[in-house]
Amino acid sequence: MDSYSQLLEKIRIPQPSLQKFAVISIFEKLRSAPPHLNPNSIPGTDAITQCLHSTSASVLDQSVRELCRLVRDSKLDLSRGLMELQSALEASDSKFVSLFVKGIGFLVRLGFQKNSLRFIASENHPFVKVLSCRVEIQTELVQQVLIFIMQSKYLGMVEVCEFLIPFLNYSIVRMPSSVSISSFIRSLMSSLAGLCCSIPGEAIPVMKLLIGRLKFFPCDNAEDFTNISHCLECIVDAYVVVLQQLVEMGSQLLHEVQLCGVELLDAMFSLCTNPKHMSSIENILEVSRRILIVQKDLGLSYIPELSTVMLSLFMVLPQSELEHEQFLEVKLILFLLKWKNENEHDVLRDAYDLNEELLFIFPAISLLSSPSKSVKQAATDLLHILGKLSNKLLIAQNTGKRKGMKFPSISTPKYIVFRLLQHIWLQDLSPLSGSFYLNYAPAHVTPIRDKHYVSKTWSSLVTDHLRRIIARRKSSSISQSQKVFLTDMPMILSAIACVLVMHQTDGSSSVDILANSSNADPKLGVPLLLVIQFYNHIFSTNTGVDFHGVLLKLLELLPSLASHPAIIPLIIQTLLPMLQNDKKPVLFATAIRLLCKTWEFNDRVFGTLQGVLQADRFTRFASQRDICISMAVSICDICRRNPDRGVDLILSIAACIENQDPLMQSLGLQSLGHLCEADAIDFYSAWDVIGKHVLNYSANAMVADSLCLLLKWGVMDAQAYPEASVDVLKILWDIGTSQDFRPASLWSKARASAFVALANYEVEHLERSIPDFKDRNYEYLVSETDPEVLTALEGFEVKLLTFEHITRRRLVKQKRVSANKIEKLLDVFPHLIFASERREKELPGAALFCLSFTKKDSRKPGAAEDLQDVQAKYEASLVDIATSLQLSRNTLIAILSLQSWKPFMRRWMRAHILLLDAKLQTAVLDKTPKAAIEILKSMTAIAERSLPRAAENIALAVGALCSVLPASAHAVKATASKFLLDWLFQHEHEYRQWSAAISLGVVSSCLHLTDHKQKFENINALLEVASVSKSTLVKGACGVGLGFSCQALLARADADDNAHPGKETYKIEEADLLRKIIRTLSELISQFTPSSADVLETLSVSFPLGSDHLNSDIAGEFLGSTSENLEEDVWGVAGLVLGLGNCVGAMYRAGMCNAILNVKALLISWIPHPTEVTTMSKDHEILLSVGSCLAAPIVMATCQRFELTDDADLEHLLSSYKELISDLLSIKRFDTFHQSLLMASCLGAGSLVGVVLNEGLHSLKIEHIKELLLLFRKSYSDSNPPLIHLGAMLGVVNALGAGAGTLIEPHPLSSSHASSDRKEASYISGPLITNAVLEPDLTSLVQEMFLVAQNSDANQLQQHAAWAISFLRQYLWVKELQNYGSTAENDSVGAKTVSQSFPEDSTVMKLSLWLMHLNYLGTGDVSHVNTVSSILRCLSRASRLPPLDWGAIIRRCMRYEGQVAGLLVQDITFERGNLREECLLFSLSHANQFDTLLSFLDELCDIPRLRMLEPRLQFFVLSHLADLVKIFSGSRVVKLFEDVAELLSWSACSESCNSLEKISFRISCWRGLKLCLDESSHHSQDFKSSMEKCMEFLFTLLPCAHTEGPCQGKIFEEWSEAIRCLEKAQQGWLLDLLKVSEVNFTVANSLPFETVKKIQAIAKLVQSGSLPLTVLGKLKACLLDCRSQDIWDALTEVSITVQHAEGNAKRQWLIEALEISCVTRFPSTALQFVGLLCGSCCIYRPLLIVDKFTVLSDLPVTLTSLLSDSTWMTVADSVVSYLWASTERIYEWNKQLKGDCDQLPNTQPIDTSENDIARFILLVMYQACVSLKHHLPPEKQLQLANMVVPTNMDVHELHARLNCDVKSISAFSP
Repeated sequence: MDSYSQLLEKIRIPQPSLQKFAVISIFEKLRSAPPHLNPNSIPGTDAITQCLHSTSASVLDQSVRELCRLVRDSKLDLSRGLMELQSALEASDSKFVSLFVKGIGFLVRLGFQKNSLRFIASENHPFVKVLSCRVEIQTELVQQVLIFIMQSKYLGMVEVCEFLIPFLNYSIVRMPSSVSISSFIRSLMSSLAGLCCSIPGEAIPVMKLLIGRLKFFPCDNAEDFTNISHCLECIVDAYVVVLQQLVEMGSQLLHEVQLCGVELLDAMFSLCTNPKHMSSIENILEVSRRILIVQKDLGLSYIPELSTVMLSLFMVLPQSELEHEQFLEVKLILFLLKWKNENEHDVLRDAYDLNEELLFIFPAISLLSSPSKSVKQAATDLLHILGKLSNKLLIAQNTGKRKGMKFPSISTPKYIVFRLLQHIWLQDLSPLSGSFYLNYAPAHVTPIRDKHYVSKTWSSLVTDHLRRIIARRKSSSISQSQKVFLTDMPMILSAIACVLVMHQTDGSSSVDILANSSNADPKLGVPLLLVIQFYNHIFSTNTGVDFHGVLLKLLELLPSLASHPAIIPLIIQTLLPMLQNDKKPVLFATAIRLLCKTWEFNDRVFGTLQGVLQADRFTRFASQRDICISMAVSICDICRRNPDRGVDLILSIAACIENQDPLMQSLGLQSLGHLCEADAIDFYSAWDVIGKHVLNYSANAMVADSLCLLLKWGVMDAQAYPEASVDVLKILWDIGTSQDFRPASLWSKARASAFVALANYEVEHLERSIPDFKDRNYEYLVSETDPEVLTALEGFEVKLLTFEHITRRRLVKQKRVSANKIEKLLDVFPHLIFASERREKELPGAALFCLSFTKKDSRKPGAAEDLQDVQAKYEASLVDIATSLQLSRNTLIAILSLQSWKPFMRRWMRAHILLLDAKLQTAVLDKTPKAAIEILKSMTAIAERSLPRAAENIALAVGALCSVLPASAHAVKATASKFLLDWLFQHEHEYRQWSAAISLGVVSSCLHLTDHKQKFENINALLEVASVSKSTLVKGACGVGLGFSCQALLARADADDNAHPGKETYKIEEADLLRKIIRTLSELISQFTPSSADVLETLSVSFPLGSDHLNSDIAGEFLGSTSENLEEDVWGVAGLVLGLGNCVGAMYRAGMCNAILNVKALLISWIPHPTEVTTMSKDHEILLSVGSCLAAPIVMATCQRFELTDDADLEHLLSSYKELISDLLSIKRFDTFHQSLLMASCLGAGSLVGVVLNEGLHSLKIEHIKELLLLFRKSYSDSNPPLIHLGAMLGVVNALGAGAGTLIEPHPLSSSHASSDRKEASYISGPLITNAVLEPDLTSLVQEMFLVAQNSDANQLQQHAAWAISFLRQYLWVKELQNYGSTAENDSVGAKTVSQSFPEDSTVMKLSLWLMHLNYLGTGDVSHVNTVSSILRCLSRASRLPPLDWGAIIRRCMRYEGQVAGLLVQDITFERGNLREECLLFSLSHANQFDTLLSFLDELCDIPRLRMLEPRLQFFVLSHLADLVKIFSGSRVVKLFEDVAELLSWSACSESCNSLEKISFRISCWRGLKLCLDESSHHSQDFKSSMEKCMEFLFTLLPCAHTEGPCQGKIFEEWSEAIRCLEKAQQGWLLDLLKVSEVNFTVANSLPFETVKKIQAIAKLVQSGSLPLTVLGKLKACLLDCRSQDIWDALTEVSITVQHAEGNAKRQWLIEALEISCVTRFPSTALQFVGLLCGSCCIYRPLLIVDKFTVLSDLPVTLTSLLSDSTWMTVADSVVSYLWASTERIYEWNKQLKGDCDQLPNTQPIDTSENDIARFILLVMYQACVSLKHHLPPEKQLQLANMVVPTNMDVHELHARLNCDVKSISAFSP
């Protein structure tokens, strides 16, 4: 301090020169002082401070100068110098302020030139510190800023302006509301603007600096707007001067200056969008016009970028209400258009491009109704120009390649409007974009199931949206946002629609927008009228362009405008000239129609309309048909809409009816019909007047149709006018049944109308009025083929059926009596044969069927001893019969024996149960197992000690016993299996082995489905013995046993069994076992048939064996054992073939349809041809013929049931049998083999006839049947061996349906024995027993056999005859014979008893019999498919049906279409597959009444059959699951759902199904499951788990919900059906199905498709109200922390769901989504969701296009719009707070990517995949914050203003980055 004390004292001397010298000395010393005295030392610092705080002006002046020199010479740091000057400035007197400011200005310039201040922060900016210091500095600070610019510009004006940005931002943002600061801002801005005038070549950066600051000006009060207006004027003045100077200089910067002008205009017009700034629009328009005019005056060209000014004017014009503002705007638009047209060749886009100025068409038309003449004139001038542009566009839009306008990366409202218009015009929108939001109406308006957005255009969606809002306004339930929408948007939507009217494809639909916009805003009514006139002129002058459809639709709007009362005079004024010009009939007629339509909207014009429609005018315009028709149509419309008004025109109606023109007459009748319908006039009074004028109705179909519509109303007073009503009914009946006019479609409509009218009359009235009504009705119905008429007839017939049912007479149920002589004979058969003596030894076979020792009073007390005696009798009979019944090593007789033992065992079981009831004192619920085990023990004991002949039979009886036991008798069957297995492995006893093998197969077939172990043990034992046995008979018996065993393989399980843990494993094991059986049998058989070896090898290879394969030595051993005596081995070989034939049922259940066809072909090929019989050698191959004759009917029965064969196959096989039998009888060779072959062929032929006719699916020629019956008679009548007698007799009874020798329950006869065929028919298609033609022949045959059985010299022939008749009696009287149910649960057959009788003349009986006798053979008259379908539909709705064999009838109808399709008349169309659907509907309707229908549905719904059905029928079955559930048992329903799942799995993998068919499969299944859940009850608990498994599997097959392509519509339909179904599911199960854990979101590469699908499903279910929004809320954090490419589809669905949520929930989602954006790894995803949510809720919703780029680009607009809504303002501060926090994070992230800063601590890192769009996201966030800056505190606003953000970005590149692989997750869809 001592070093500077003296000098410091000198500055106090009051001598300026000395003071300055002292200051110079001090600073010189500081400059050269050592470190302890330099400027940075304490003494030096104190010296500088004292100098700068002096009160002397000279000291201060010199001190500032010296300090600046120190800094300049680098003796003092710049920051230190600025600090010292700033400190002195703050403490100095006001008169010295400018001195310090100048010093600071010098240092700032010095620092900027040395690059040490270039990137300084706002709060440390020296000018900011100066400004915030004191008020006095403002003038000098402005000067220093200007000096700074001028002296630093050589370094770059852009850099200079960047340095000043923080200062200007601070000045504007932190500007207090004081006059002094406001004046500083105005002074600064005006000075900078003035500076631009002095440096025109470098003025552009400065001007851009000023323009860029405009958006940060406060806009809170009038003072703020005054400041902005002042600044704008300064900038505009400067711009004009600079532009003029540059033009004079000939500068190259002219284009850049013009672009700067566009930027200035854009900034000015953006201020106009602020509601608070509307008062300054006039000023902005004036200065804008000045900017544009000066450019044009200076000779500059119009630049394309000025299009943004056009769009800005478009957004401003609708907001302007003051006439002078409107005038200025229109004049400005006109100026731009004229300027643009002057440079047409330079700037105008091609004519086929869409010009933004076309948007002014509707606003300009709206201004034509302005009261201001100047505005009208300006608008007229504008429309003149726009009309020319429209004409050019119409002419040229079909040529050239359309180009679109490029839009900035950040949207504004004006760009959103034109972007939408351009996209629609260019037709480059995908179905999911551009119209996304509008597809989803609020949930309470449109259920999710009705949202078919994929097929709707944008125009139709906007129309629907407007209608919904208008409807809500009418119901006073409109929200505030919707009120704003109806205020602000109709004009914009109308402007867009007004342009689209000229579009070739969207023109018509755009007219609807105009109509609804006028309804939304009544002020648009008059403009709409002018729009119609405008486009009428445009389209009329462009004759080369066809827009007649659009023009007509525009004219149709004219009447709707009548809802605006003020427009009615204008409409009348428009139409009256047309109504006075009758020289142009078309114009006159059109005017009448328009006037009528106008009346529909407003009744005030009825007076005018009535005058036009007077009756005398029909005479006046008689020669002008167009006018008369227009009048008649208008009269008809009036009568329909308002009958009271129609009565006023009754004379005109009469004139129409009296007119000779058919069309006029038709319209008159319709008009009268409307009045009668409303009871405005009396029908019969009117009919008296007009009846004579319509007598010639048969001459014209139109008149007949209209007459029917009128006569329908005669029903009301039909009883009061009986005679007239009879005439009316006769006319209707005559029209309906007319046959001469069928080819004409108009007559079809007339006849249909007639039956619709007849259906209104009472049936009694019809029967009285129409002679032979029932017969004529029936005859007409079965002959009608026209689909339209049949549809009407169905309603008529159903009414008749209902009437007959209601008026039926109740009949008493009576015991069934024998229907014919055969049944009468069978009824007395047991009494005649076994009445007097025991003859079981003589007639063992018959005894098994007929013997019964139980007395009727066996249940009386004290009957135990008698019952014990009965047991002894049964045991004795067992021994006697077993001993007497000789099997003779004949496999067929063994099967017959086993089949015969079954009724015997049933009776024994019943007797034993009665004995137990008498013995046991305690109640035992089920005595069946105890009785069965005791009988079994008795039988096995007897068998062990019996002779071989008896033992064989008893072994078979053991199998019969097991077959009549219930499935639950596990222990008995296990014991029986053990006994039989023991016998089977006794290789030394052939008699035990072969009988045990057959019986063991029967036991296996009737085991409980869960007795897998026993079943597998039995089958493996049979396979083993078949492989190792040396006996051909044993091998054959094992084959038979294996065939019987196959009947239980792959069978369906009961409800309880489905829960078995190893069910699927056992199913696989059973399938493997089936393959092993078929492989084994095939290889054994192949040794006998070299010619069929290849086919058998193919069959064998189809069923490969596992490790436990067939012994390779089987073939050699087998052939070795059969080579010596082939005839003795014939039945062994036959057993193998029979076993293979019995496998076809299991093969079908396994889905091996091709294998079945191979087996069928093999069996038919092994039946010898007649030419081979005479030369038959006893080789190995011929041995197969016996087995094939027996097995072929079994295989054919399966094939015909499952549509694997046709009539030709059956006829061929039957002919083969017939010829074989005939030739065998003729050659008279009766060795063992020929006897066996003849026996087998007779039985096989009879079985074939029986199975074919009893099923009723195919027809056989009666002639062939007669020939076959004669051969049977010849076989058993001649002196043939007994074996042949037996075969022939069994052939007869099997032809009648007995099913002897098959062990398969025969097809039950219907309870009704009505004749199944007409007597004149040449074909038979029903059971022989009911056929009237063959009844005499059959009766004769049975009588002969009966006589032989009753008394015969040949004992063996008598035995065989009695045995055969017993089989027949058992079949026909099975219900009476099985009169106990506890022991034969699985043996009940036949249809449900129907105790109702039907009159022969009843309609239902006639139609039923007609169906039964339907001719499907292609011979004679063939009924049309349409007729059959219609009759089925009628009967489906019948309350009851006659007791016919409906199963056979429906099976025939299923095949009918395929058989007769080629024979039908080609000009009558029918829908392929419809008849088969009707068959199923019929079956579903009546399955509960008829078991045969239930059986048909059961078979059809089995998985092998389902796979074979055509897709249409599969879809039908799946969609009717609910109906099937109602009629199936619980276990069958479980199996049904399992089969459905398997079918879906098969269809998903099947190459035969295309994509659409696979989707249709799933849609049908979802629909069916939904109906099941709709009708669920407590019974559904039994199969609930099966349904849920099915739904789980279906859900896994769901594809991506937003897949584009040809299947898009079907995929949407599938999702809709899936959601409808899941809505019905239990919520707990549903949540488990859709459970999504956090682990699913942490996949490294991408999100699994299943996860996305679950989220979409949850969102849709929340929309429908099935799940609460909280379920979706739990996924929010994870959902918004995923890559948008992976989650986009789910994101859109969630946004839709939240859009429909309650207001608070929506607001909370928005806040939390922005909060998540502050921490998520993928901020773009969270921001996209915010964009989706804001877009769906803001008023711009109809205009927004949705894709990953656009939702972000639109965010500044949508978020701002949303928060301006009063309902969202409450959360605006919170929303903007999180928005700002996220923006700061994005800003720092961008700086980090550029390397300007390190990663911030304690923040979640952003994923590198976001780097490509980092700058774009920052720009979005920045612009959003700028738009919402008024919600930020000043310091945040300043930070925002100082942010350095990108300005120019490649929009197309961004779009590609964000939308690449938009549907990437669809790649993961199944």
